[in-house]
Amino acid sequence: MPGRGRSSFTKRQKEHTRQQKQRDKAERRTQRKTEEPLGTSSDSSELDLDELQRHAAEQAALFQMGDDSDISSIPRGPEKNEP
Repeated sequence: MPGRGRSSFTKRQKEHTRQQKQRDKAERRTQRKTEEPLGTSSDSSELDLDELQRHAAEQAALFQMGDDSDISSIPRGPEKNEP
């Protein structure tokens, strides 16, 4: 069909590149979905757990400056006196 002009050819090229980009994007999306739960999530949660445990140990160290007997001497709340 030699009667077509240049605009038809460029439109067809643009459509072809658009479809190819769409396919590439869908492939990358599915690849991210399959890789994400295995790699980044477990590593970050493991790091978060280690960090939380370290902070908990630091907090425990701050509150345990004295003996354990000091903790029992701290009043816990209003005491009810029975007659």
